[in-house]
Amino acid sequence: MADLREKVEVEKEYINHTLSDLQLALARPEQTIIELAALGTFLLNIYTGIENILKQILQAKKIAVPHTSSSHKDLLALAVKEQIISQSFYDDIFPFLSFRHFFVHAYGFMLDNEPIMRMVNKIPQVYSRFVTEIDTALENFEKASAQP
Repeated sequence: MADLREKVEVEKEYINHTLSDLQLALARPEQTIIELAALGTFLLNIYTGIENILKQILQAKKIAVPHTSSSHKDLLALAVKEQIISQSFYDDIFPFLSFRHFFVHAYGFMLDNEPIMRMVNKIPQVYSRFVTEIDTALENFEKASAQP
């Protein structure tokens, strides 16, 4: 159990570091395509970190992680089903999944400042809520695992 907690904490550290980098990119005087690409990369990194945490918890619970063409969406749905995240959080994070898909498959010149800035402004609150839900899920899992 401590191993799972350590893995989750490391992933959280990576995400927090990325959130700091995101703020540095935002502080740049211009928001050219280069800054937009950097912001997009940081959003992608944060979302990937969230998925990594969900996968680690599911694996610790001995639940198979989906590996299908829609596995990212399936992963979120499974995390809701297993009460790792709430349906409400699923609704909040889903736009980031959609952005992930776009960002991975698009070209840099296709990036639009307004949608990226909306997501950049929203991600600190979304991530904070995720941490709260994950910490609760880990506590519940630890309690359940400790019982005979």
